[in-house]
Amino acid sequence: MSDARSPRPGGGRPGGGPSRPSAAVIRRRRIVVGSGAGLLVLLVVLLTAFVWPGFARSEPEPATTVTAEPPTPTIEPSGRPKEQTAFLMAQPDTVLQLALSDAAPDKAWVDDAGAIEAWTLTYADAEGEGATTVDVHAGQWEDDDDATEAYGALVKAAGEPTDEGGVAVQEETVGEYVVTPGSAEGTAVVTWRNATAVVQATGPADLVRDFYSAYPL
Repeated sequence: MSDARSPRPGGGRPGGGPSRPSAAVIRRRRIVVGSGAGLLVLLVVLLTAFVWPGFARSEPEPATTVTAEPPTPTIEPSGRPKEQTAFLMAQPDTVLQLALSDAAPDKAWVDDAGAIEAWTLTYADAEGEGATTVDVHAGQWEDDDDATEAYGALVKAAGEPTDEGGVAVQEETVGEYVVTPGSAEGTAVVTWRNATAVVQATGPADLVRDFYSAYPL
C-alpha cells in the first residue's frame, strides 16, 4: 500500500484549505488595479478640463485700468461782462480745477500789439487770499501773419524757452507754443498761437502747462 496521497479535489494543499496565490501574482494584480485607477483619474481630469466650461481653458481676465477723474472747480465761474463778443465767449468758464473769476478788455494788446480784440482773464481755484491763480491774455488778430508776428514778439520778450512745440488740432498743426520761466519764483509762462488767436498764460510752474493742455482754444 503506497503512502502517496491522492490529490484533493480542487487542487488544495495537503492538510486542507484553499491554496494562496503566489507573491508574483499579487504584485501583477496590484499593478493592474493601480494602472486602471490611474487611467480613470486621468480620464476624469481630461473630461473636467475640456468639458466643464472655463476649467483649464479659462484665459486670464484683462487688467482693469482705473483712470482718475479730472479735477473740477469748487467755485462757480464769474466776472464775464453782460455784453460778450464771440471771441470772449470762446474762452472757457473752467479749466481743470480753476474757474473764471474775472474778464476785462486788454487795451495794451490792442494798442501796442495790434490785436483787433484782446482780453485779460483770471482763473482761480478759490475766492480771496490764498487762491491759486492763472492769469491769461487772449487776443485775436486779423490774419495768420499778424498773429504770427505778435506771437514772435511775445515769445522774445518772455525769455529763453524751456520747451516748445507745435499746436495740433485734429492731427493738423495750426500753430506753436513756447514755455518760458516766469518773473516770479516757481512760476512759468506758456505762450501759444492757434491760427489768428494768441494766448499767454502765467501761473505756478507745476500747473500752467496742464492748464495750457486743457485750454480749449
